[in-house]
Amino acid sequence: MKRSPHRKPARRSPVRALLRVVFWSAITAVASVLMVILLFRFVNPPTSAFMLGYQMSDGAAPLQQEWVPMSEISQWMPLAVVASEDQRFPHHLGVDFEAIRKAVSEYRAGEGLRGASTITQQTAKNLFLWNGRSFVRKGLEAGLALAMDALWTKQRILEVYLNIAEFGPGIYGVQAASQAYFGVPAGLLSRGQAAQLAAVLPNPNVLSVRSPTPYVQERVAWIQGQMAQLSGLKYLEELSSGR
Repeated sequence: MKRSPHRKPARRSPVRALLRVVFWSAITAVASVLMVILLFRFVNPPTSAFMLGYQMSDGAAPLQQEWVPMSEISQWMPLAVVASEDQRFPHHLGVDFEAIRKAVSEYRAGEGLRGASTITQQTAKNLFLWNGRSFVRKGLEAGLALAMDALWTKQRILEVYLNIAEFGPGIYGVQAASQAYFGVPAGLLSRGQAAQLAAVLPNPNVLSVRSPTPYVQERVAWIQGQMAQLSGLKYLEELSSGR
């Protein structure tokens, strides 16, 4: 009786195998990032990508940063940054698609391309990414911002943002900025002082709190006007209740 020849196992396509590895690697990476984001909802980040980058730069002055909870930050400060950077912050989902559409429309009409980054996007960039204008970085920033808005409260986003934002060379977080520029803790910042700090956030390595240019002074006045138009402290009251 003849034995049937053994069948050779079908050879798996190397391309399919590679795609399988890439797919599961991507799933693992996304899950890991989501776990870190969820962790940082409850645990204060020990540092940020921007702070690490600053510490690695040659000839950098000592980094100044001290974490303070939102309860120890003047109520004027979150209002000032929202008035300055992202007035629709309480209402969007981390990415302001309406602002993006408006910016693109203005660009097509011949106006300069302006930024449409939300406070959530800036928090994601400062915490996890790098500076730059590439589409890859902007795409990662948007994805991280959507995840952060889904997993964090709005108040937590503001708390992290205010503690890791750069307010000057080597000065990170509102507590360090308050002490360096005004000699007071963050909880004692006045309305005007909060507007001064918010005014330099677009470019803290060029704009100065200590030596404000006419442009910075105009921004401070504009921010204070916007804070008043947003109905003052009442505008952010709903955030303290959780969302």
